[in-house]
Amino acid sequence: MTRLITDAEGWGLPTRLLHWSMAGVILFMLGLGFYMSNAPIDIYAQFAWVQLHKSWGFVAFALAVLRIAWRLFEGRSPAPPPGMSRAERALARAGHLSLYALMIAMPVTGWLMASASPLQDAYGIRNMVFGLFELPDPFRPGDQALADALRRAHFLCALALSAVVAGHAAAALRHHFVLRDNVLRRMLIGR
Repeated sequence: MTRLITDAEGWGLPTRLLHWSMAGVILFMLGLGFYMSNAPIDIYAQFAWVQLHKSWGFVAFALAVLRIAWRLFEGRSPAPPPGMSRAERALARAGHLSLYALMIAMPVTGWLMASASPLQDAYGIRNMVFGLFELPDPFRPGDQALADALRRAHFLCALALSAVVAGHAAAALRHHFVLRDNVLRRMLIGR
């Protein structure tokens, strides 16, 4: 039977769906950001990629807010596996808190960076989400120094998020293949 709500034995279905949706969006966005920053593409193609990145950034932010709200609503997580030390539990908690903070910081710094760019105003570019609606622009007119500072912050958040995601995945694989407990299985099938 599919578990809907998280309990001491495993993660509920909404939590698992949010987890894997966020994982997919985060990996896609990190890859797209890397591609946009390093591929030799013309300005028109660059514009299209940036607009796509902005749109999926909004999706990432919305999923992160939904995930945090759902986590607060549920108010519990499965029991740690037997034999997990206090230090390992503290490290896992710090890793999860870092993931949540970075899932919010990445799209927020991206949105603020785009909003602060003077190019937005010079060329009449709007922060559109899939062409459906416009995000607010708190920086009119734009400020290049602020945009540059936010670009650095966004880049540093991307590096930190990449490291934390890699550590999170490595820990899950360690639990599954080395420790042979049910930590990964609980996020895959709920128990």
